[in-house]
Amino acid sequence: MSRDVLNSLADILEQRKQQDPQHSYVAGLYARGLDSILKKIGEEATETVIAAKGGDRAALAHEMADLWFHCLVLLAHEDLRPQAVLDELQRRFGTSGLEEKASRSR
Repeated sequence: MSRDVLNSLADILEQRKQQDPQHSYVAGLYARGLDSILKKIGEEATETVIAAKGGDRAALAHEMADLWFHCLVLLAHEDLRPQAVLDELQRRFGTSGLEEKASRSR
């Protein structure tokens, strides 16, 4: 996903906070609260795993898009922008995964 797409989607998700939950799927998720958003992420993560195991690349891309979308909903719910995640990935860039993980336990 390009930063433009992420930022545009983040702007839309932010706007959905002000919309009627009866007319917006995302507004409905926000209205139902954090647990509903987290449940949806869990469902989408499971569907992503199943698609990956099934070997259907198109299904995997579809399910991954759903998962990423709902993760962006969570970020917006928590008043975080996608840039926070990109910044964290940039911070980790060039560091071995083992080193990065070990640095978190200190």
